[in-house]
Formats: sequence, C-alpha cells, structure tokens
Amino acid sequence: MSTPAVERIPSDMHSVTPHLVCADAVSAIDFYVKAFGATDCGKLLAPNGKLIHGMIRIGDSAIMLGEETPQWGALGPLTLKGSPVTLHLYVQDADAAFQRAVDAGATAVMPPADMFWGDRYGMVKDPYGHSWSIAHHVRDMSMEEMQAAATAADSCGNPGA
Repeated sequence: MSTPAVERIPSDMHSVTPHLVCADAVSAIDFYVKAFGATDCGKLLAPNGKLIHGMIRIGDSAIMLGEETPQWGALGPLTLKGSPVTLHLYVQDADAAFQRAVDAGATAVMPPADMFWGDRYGMVKDPYGHSWSIAHHVRDMSMEEMQAAATAADSCGNPGA
C-alpha cells in the first residue's frame, strides 16, 4: 500500500519561521496571546510541564517556541543578556497594539512615532527578553525618498520623520 504524498512545506507555513527559545515558554505563549492577539496552536509538554515544542500564530504568521534547555545549547535572551533579533509586527493600529503589549507586561522601548521610511513604528521588549517592533504603514515611498529622508533624519540625530 502506498503512502499518500505530503507537502514538503505545509500549506499553512511560510518559508522562514521564527523559533523562539525562552525560560518559562508555556507562560510566554500565554503572554503572546494576551499581548499580541496570538492564537495558541498547541503545546507538546515534557513530563515536568516544560515546553518541548509549541506554536502560535499572529495574523498569517507562525512562530514556534521551545523551553530554554542549556544542556542542548538552547538559551533564551534573558540568559544570554540580550538578543540581536527583533521580531517585526505589521498591524492595523500600531498605537493600540503597542499599548496592548505594554498593558500585558511588555516594557516600552520606543513609543510609536511616524518614521522617515513611511511607517508608524514603536518597540517593546517582552518579559522573556525578546524585542518586538510594531508598525503600521502610513505612506508609500520610493527608495530614493527613503534615502533622502534617512539622510535628513541622521543629520538631526533623529530617526523619526
């Protein structure tokens, strides 16, 4: 009997999917549901209740999560004292999404402001050490217009518009 063919890339996934590692990953999933309106797609738990694998969706994007496990080299940003990665969220209302995240326990890093590249943009850090930028698009600009605006903003020492 032949096995039916499976999709090599599942139809509900994108080519690149972030996979976050953090201490207390089960709690992180609950936070992302509250802060960003994520959908909890399921959790695989170890006998000790720690997350082996979990997945959430924010909008049309999946994010996988796993518990920090030092013996496997899986360390979260709190243990590492930071991360060079920022997850970017495009939303309908950056101000409301920013406030929702802060109300849920995120730390405000940069309040939303209109930026030279055409987005209203702000940043938060979640309680698990991950940085999130939150934006909605306010105007279309060519690369030349963005470059001119970036140069003007940089000469003033200000990233905003």
